[in-house]
Amino acid sequence: MTSGARAGSPEVAIPASETVPGLVTVAIPARNESASIRRVLDAVRSQTYPDLQIVVVDGSSEDDTAAIVADVARSDPRVELVANPDRVIPRAMNLALAHARGEWFVRVDAHCRIDDDYVERVVEHLRTGRWAGVGGRKDGVGRTSQGRAIAAVMGSPFGQGNSVYHYGTETRTVDHIPFGAYPTALVRDLGGWNENQLVNEDFEFDYRVRRSGGELLFDPAIRIDWDCRQSVSALFRQYRRYGAGKVQTLVRHPESVGLRHLAAPVVVGALAGSLPLLAARRTRPLGAAALAGYGALVAVASMRTGTDLAPRDRRWVPAAFVALHLGWGLGFWEEIAATAVGRGGPRRSLEAS
Repeated sequence: MTSGARAGSPEVAIPASETVPGLVTVAIPARNESASIRRVLDAVRSQTYPDLQIVVVDGSSEDDTAAIVADVARSDPRVELVANPDRVIPRAMNLALAHARGEWFVRVDAHCRIDDDYVERVVEHLRTGRWAGVGGRKDGVGRTSQGRAIAAVMGSPFGQGNSVYHYGTETRTVDHIPFGAYPTALVRDLGGWNENQLVNEDFEFDYRVRRSGGELLFDPAIRIDWDCRQSVSALFRQYRRYGAGKVQTLVRHPESVGLRHLAAPVVVGALAGSLPLLAARRTRPLGAAALAGYGALVAVASMRTGTDLAPRDRRWVPAAFVALHLGWGLGFWEEIAATAVGRGGPRRSLEAS
């Protein structure tokens, strides 16, 4: 593989000679995760692959996250706590990379659940030498009525386009993996994560992996149960940030654009353009047709999504589809406008991705 563009170098570079063969560094970026961090650490510590260095990077949590990690570390020397005063995820990943001693580098989210053989499975793939990155299927978990509808929507191709890791059932190469696992040497060679990109930083990194000549593997047998947003309004805010982050990626790598990245912006543009048409009788049918067309697509997708949900949960499915699409599309156009007038780029955001 050839070296890609360096994006954000880690604070402390550890020479490759000091890397421990066979050791896996598990990086866990966390902020205000006291409700879940002990459970996540227990899952990582109980992995069937025992040779682990577990690095929790705490983003100045205002709850007991750091104290819980420190308590666990006292009884398990594999656990390390690293402070991240900048609080953002790409910086957290680079701090973990700076402390990494493992041959392999695996990210685990602070509010997800993984099977006991998760690390063993990803390392098995990486050891073949064929794959530059490995990831599994990311299934949303809902704990409220709206959350369960959101989890169903996030597993729908109508909601996620061709983001295979949300719903795929076959092993295949992909353009992006969730919470990826990589050879540590490759991550360092690529300069780690871009600290000027606070959203969509994982896709941007995976794009540089692929541009360097590496392939990314999606294996649905590697499962990630991830706590999705639990309200439609929170989903809208999340995807509004995601849409803005995608523009930041496209500014850096315009050739990385795909149809799924433009679908929501096109929908928002069409819906916005239809509203003025409703004002005049002559153009009103055109405006109504655009609104009705999108409404019909949402209705059909909603009938096919979450069929096993209780009626009180399923009623939120259409709203979740609309929040996801409009949030992404609106954030995309807002960032386009900000970039056009020179105000685009990174924005400080403390909400977890």
